Amino acid sequence: MQRVEGKVCIVTGAASGIGREDALLLASQGAKVVLTDLNDESGRQVAAEIGSNALFIRHDIASESDWQRVIKTTVEHFGRLDVLVNNAAILALGSIEDTTLELWQKVQKINGEGYFLGCKYAIAAMKETGGGSIINMSSVAALGAMPMFCAYSASKGAVAAMTRSIALHCKQQGYRIRCNSVHPDGVNTPMTQALTGGQAIPQETLDQDPMNRMCAPLDIANVVLFLASDESRFVNGAEIRVDNAQLISGI
Repeated sequence: MQRVEGKVCIVTGAASGIGREDALLLASQGAKVVLTDLNDESGRQVAAEIGSNALFIRHDIASESDWQRVIKTTVEHFGRLDVLVNNAAILALGSIEDTTLELWQKVQKINGEGYFLGCKYAIAAMKETGGGSIINMSSVAALGAMPMFCAYSASKGAVAAMTRSIALHCKQQGYRIRCNSVHPDGVNTPMTQALTGGQAIPQETLDQDPMNRMCAPLDIANVVLFLASDESRFVNGAEIRVDNAQLISGI
């Protein structure tokens, strides 16, 4: 079943982790995918794995000129833009007392401003061709309290609030552009593994525990695929948690 047949998608942070799974799954379901990342080697490998329906672009999401170049290249290469998956981000440990202003500003610039720029320039392209879907990767940290991720939580909270604002704006303007946020808890990726000494735990081992807080990247990619497809045509401004009920567990 080609659930996104012919759609043109941009996936940021596509060289590894969630972004890689997003790109592979979207392509397997008929999409043309532009993969962006700062990791050239891995990004090009994923694009090569997909084939002619993929294009890799080196991309710093905190750079406005980079975003303009990515959107322009996408439209020139594939003719349009239908889906933006704002996925690239950084994760930084630090409570309010431990977080320096320098770290705070770095996290907000990448996770906050980077997503703002992506949305801004994607909307400009999408509204010219009749609409699209923007999928912003947030976190349960935006909805609940994670004291050791002060800057990260704030950046993902900004993403969630911005998503709601964009969804309503585009609806009121009649653009037919939907904007939704996805809120994972833990995801078994290199970024989260770096916080536990860099050791990868097999997903099968994690899944043996019904209290498990760590899902697989494909679990997130399946939600992204749904939001990218026309199956979710009436889902707009939603905050979709992928957390095995962690946020409401009180633990």
